[in-house]
Amino acid sequence: MSRPPGLSIRLKLTLSYAGLVMVAGILLLGAVALSLKLTPQDGLVITVKYGYYEGLLRRFVPAAGFAAVLLLVLGLVGGWFLAGRMLAPVSQITNATRLAATGSLSHRIRMPGRNDEFRELADSFDAMLAQLEAHVAEQRRFAANASHELRTPLAITQTLLDVARKDPKRPPDELVDRLHAVNARAIDLTEALLVLSRTDQGSFTREDVDLSLVAEEAAESLLSQAEERDVLLETSGELAVITGSRALLLQLTTNLVHNAIVHNTAEGGIVQVDTVVWPESVVLTVENTGAEITPQMLSTLTEPFQRGAERIRSDHGGVGLGLAIVKRIIEVHHGTLGLMARPDGGLRVTVELPRGGTTTTGRSG
Repeated sequence: MSRPPGLSIRLKLTLSYAGLVMVAGILLLGAVALSLKLTPQDGLVITVKYGYYEGLLRRFVPAAGFAAVLLLVLGLVGGWFLAGRMLAPVSQITNATRLAATGSLSHRIRMPGRNDEFRELADSFDAMLAQLEAHVAEQRRFAANASHELRTPLAITQTLLDVARKDPKRPPDELVDRLHAVNARAIDLTEALLVLSRTDQGSFTREDVDLSLVAEEAAESLLSQAEERDVLLETSGELAVITGSRALLLQLTTNLVHNAIVHNTAEGGIVQVDTVVWPESVVLTVENTGAEITPQMLSTLTEPFQRGAERIRSDHGGVGLGLAIVKRIIEVHHGTLGLMARPDGGLRVTVELPRGGTTTTGRSG
């Protein structure tokens, strides 16, 4: 809906400044005129003779009129100049806003000068642009990676079907098994994307959740997988109550434990899951043995579709969204994620979440 044009802020400030100058000038001239009419003498106030006062008034009125016109001109010119100087930062912010509206998020105001209200506004706008630019870049990268990951199983399926069509004598069971594996991977990827999407929306019911029980449930669901890989899975900790979504917290813990099992040594590996209660927070720790992790690899583990190929066992590559989902779930629960490579190989993951409910100690397992 378009609005009718109105006076600019600069013109309004100019008129206000000129009006104040005129009011002050008129009051001053009135005081001068009153002082000419009344003259102190011997402690008394007497009236000046009429002829003398009339002459003074005849000379004073034109001078006062000229002074009023001069004050009006000076008020308008000076007000326009001062308003322009005061509103110059607003023009910079407006230009930056228009550039951002066109999709250019790399522009920054970087307003010079001392700290004032306009400088704080410009700095806040620059920080917002930086966050938006990083978020948009991350979303574009995620969309590109997701498209590539979803295209891969479809391309493999198409290739298998083409080969089967060209070779009718090929055993159908082999084709069905390979198609089943490719389809299962596509389903896992789609479900992971849906979980990540629901987490980004942040629309979930919060309740008091015992994180230690969630950790035990996640460990029990993955116990058979750990036994198949000859990995010892240990859980311990205190009753740790936080406020959040039990389903998302279970997804978080399951992803961490699953990654710790998969990315482990070939045999005789260990996964330790522990919960600790601090005065203001609850800490979940998942630690595993495994190959040595370089600092470069550590910095990319939470990126979507970054699987760390050097650590992935060939029998289960995952979909590359495990830690990305973990990171997002932690963010919507206002927590922090810590990753630390163990000196003798493996990874130590710590999740710190705000404490909620009434927490006591006394459970281990």
